[in-house]
Amino acid sequence: MTSQRQLTLPFALLLGIAYVVPGLVGHDPWKPNEAYSFGIIYHFWGSGDWVVPTLAGEPFMEKPPLFYISAACVARLFSFWLPLHDAARLTSGIFVAATVVLVGLSARATWGEGRGLVAVMAFLGCLGLLVDSHQMYTDIALLAGFALSYYGLALSRTRPALAGLALGTGVGIGFMSKGLIAPGIMGCLAVLLPALSGAWRSRDYARCLAVALAAAMPWLTIWPYALYQRSPELFMQWFWVNNIGRYFGFAHLGAASEPWFYTQTLPWFAWPALPLALWSAWLARKVLKLPALQLPVLAVIVMLAVLGASASAGTQYALPVLVPLSVMAAGGANLLPERVATAIDWLCRVVFGLLALALWWGWTEMMLRGRPPEWSWLARYLPMDFKPAFQGFAVAAAVALTLAWGLLLPRLREWGIRPLLSWTAGLTLVWGLVSTLWLPWLDYAKSYRGMFASMQRALPKDHGCLASQDLGEHERAMLEYVTGIVSARREVRPDARCDFLLLQGKAGDRVQLQDGRQLVWEGSRPGDNSERFSLFGRKSGAGVAAPR
Repeated sequence: MTSQRQLTLPFALLLGIAYVVPGLVGHDPWKPNEAYSFGIIYHFWGSGDWVVPTLAGEPFMEKPPLFYISAACVARLFSFWLPLHDAARLTSGIFVAATVVLVGLSARATWGEGRGLVAVMAFLGCLGLLVDSHQMYTDIALLAGFALSYYGLALSRTRPALAGLALGTGVGIGFMSKGLIAPGIMGCLAVLLPALSGAWRSRDYARCLAVALAAAMPWLTIWPYALYQRSPELFMQWFWVNNIGRYFGFAHLGAASEPWFYTQTLPWFAWPALPLALWSAWLARKVLKLPALQLPVLAVIVMLAVLGASASAGTQYALPVLVPLSVMAAGGANLLPERVATAIDWLCRVVFGLLALALWWGWTEMMLRGRPPEWSWLARYLPMDFKPAFQGFAVAAAVALTLAWGLLLPRLREWGIRPLLSWTAGLTLVWGLVSTLWLPWLDYAKSYRGMFASMQRALPKDHGCLASQDLGEHERAMLEYVTGIVSARREVRPDARCDFLLLQGKAGDRVQLQDGRQLVWEGSRPGDNSERFSLFGRKSGAGVAAPR
């Protein structure tokens, strides 16, 4: 066994910056989560009303407004230097950075000195975190709230006052980010710990819970009270329909849960934290009764049980599970058998090296030929009419990331956690190259800007109101942001008398219009072969059957 070098804070800080920063700026809000979230942020940014989340002129009561208000404030600070949506997305980077710090602190409280940075490497290496951590939506704030409340529980037996403040504030942040899920999970965990183990039945733990309750109360009461004072109907829509109803399924909101969804999702979503956590638990099996180790094990069980019982499911709901898994993974990441560690290390070098080479090759071909590479499998996902352009800063960042990774490779054997470090460093490199060299092409495919700008040019300047039908949340948000138009939805305002009607449907559908309109524009995002948008103008004559 070679001598093991400890991770240092400056090294972890540099790797964390290289992971978090690329992808935060340089593209418009995307589906499936960013576009509608930015629509609400855009309302808070421009209206000054911080009580009722509003999307394209209509109350949107799915979630409390903490993330949206935070993003509106950050956007105000940075929109002088960045486009408004990029400035708002920095909020996700702030919450992710806070989560990374809290994961490290929790691991140090669990395993002792030197383990915090190992947990950070495991956390940043999780595949499920990679894309979501660079998107602006409220689950990122929920993740930070879970990390803070978990850290509070990790400290509860040694520093009860500080622990209670962290626990209560974390629960409050989670509640103000996504509703009752954070108080529900952390409440169950806080009750089960003393119920299952006498080590948690102490005066200090009770004091921690009392402080936590006091710290959480302002978060749990102020905004709900203000919302109820504004509109009891909106309060009930948020509390009963979008919280209780969504969880138990009688509201029929969100993606329906499938049997064993998280059992199927977690192996890839939590890789490599999950196998390392299981390995750590196996190595520590004789001392799992220690209170410090009971916490991460029980936290994973409670989180998965609560999520599994919900009537709706989604991969982003599993983000909080990465916190206790990463903490647990820190215990055994440096204790893999030497042959296994060497094999994983070299496999990561080869796989991520080949991916990086492919990304550089594809970008070079774009620059030399002035068009995307003619890779048939890629044409199924990205539009081939993209016109690439050289971007000096992005290329410089990509070169710096590649050189840094190359300089790190010969030094990896100095670290006892070299398989984990090789994975996380390689993943960071590939993500960085995608987020610099290939980001313009991805944005061209996924952005609504070009499509709605084209539609706006088809409208006369004095077009009046614009009606819409079947227009989704993301599309309504981007329509307002790009064109300034808030459509009159037929589903809400069937009596609206507008000369123009925007329909959203599937490519190939045909719509028979009955009110004498004529197709004046048709379009879609360049990278979307399923959605189709059609703009109809009122004219005399019979209805028109428009291909869509």
